[in-house]
Amino acid sequence: MAFHYWTALFLLLSCLFTFSNASAGDADPDYRTCISECEISGCVGQLCFPQCNSSSDGGPWYIQEPLYLQWKKWGCQGDCRYQCMVNRERERETLGQAPVKYHGKWPFKRVLGIQEPASVAFSVLNLAMHFHGWLSFFITLYYKLPLKQDKSAYYEYVGLWHIYGLLSMNSWFWSAVFHSRDVDLTERLDYSSAVAVLGFSLILAILRTFDIRVEATRVMVSAPILAFVTTHILYINFYKLDYGWNMIVCVAMGVTQLFLWARWAAVSSHPSNWKLWVVVIAGGLAMLLEIYDFPPYEGYFDAHSIWHAATIPLTILWWSFIRDDAEFRTSSLLKKTKTKAK
Repeated sequence: MAFHYWTALFLLLSCLFTFSNASAGDADPDYRTCISECEISGCVGQLCFPQCNSSSDGGPWYIQEPLYLQWKKWGCQGDCRYQCMVNRERERETLGQAPVKYHGKWPFKRVLGIQEPASVAFSVLNLAMHFHGWLSFFITLYYKLPLKQDKSAYYEYVGLWHIYGLLSMNSWFWSAVFHSRDVDLTERLDYSSAVAVLGFSLILAILRTFDIRVEATRVMVSAPILAFVTTHILYINFYKLDYGWNMIVCVAMGVTQLFLWARWAAVSSHPSNWKLWVVVIAGGLAMLLEIYDFPPYEGYFDAHSIWHAATIPLTILWWSFIRDDAEFRTSSLLKKTKTKAK
């Protein structure tokens, strides 16, 4: 089963796109002084935050605000950091200085409490495109292509594609949540979902590029990779979120499967191979956005968010290739069946 190059690239860069605890912005003495004063007084200039003067435990659950209202609020430290960052960036702009990162992130403008609105919007669109692609693949298999007598598909990789689609949608969902609010829980869920789909995609790359169809052989290939991925996810969640080690694991799995996928594309005679090459080449060019990493335009569109936007058309093209692959394999298997019948 073919591995989605673009999703692999996205997940690989997601693992590399880790946020440092120290940046030029949060090392600024003026910024630090602003936060210290805000956490004591609860105010930044004329703007005050009621949560800075409230009890940290929030009181009993029945007198707390609903979650959909709490989501817009960041707590005393979060609001102090944000407003101090906004004020400091205004001062820097007045002095003609370029924006800097604060706590590993560019100075984004919040929308309804969402930390990175553009990245969230594009992550949601990617999720929608994966859902549309997966649904169209399902319809193609069971309503447009011939089925066996037991109503199952001829395509050998149908079950694996379904799992791939669900894992991809899950990864984009947690990407949207993480960019909405970067906290420890959302970070771990985003990283875990990325590692999970990277590991599963590595399995798919091996099975497809080596055309492994025997169930016993598939299990032998999958078992050690699944065991390693599961162990790694448990490690980063319950022992230590080691960014360096996580990067090594992601790079190793990503590079391996991309190499296998590139080799398959080079030797394959698939009729829709051009779609694969477009995704591979365009994905490589789009990666330059992550390397350049410019600050957000108007406080919303940075290099990372635009890179998220670039994945949307490539996702559409990729699922088109998946449908073509199902049609191609089904046609080939039917021809072989008719030949044997003669």
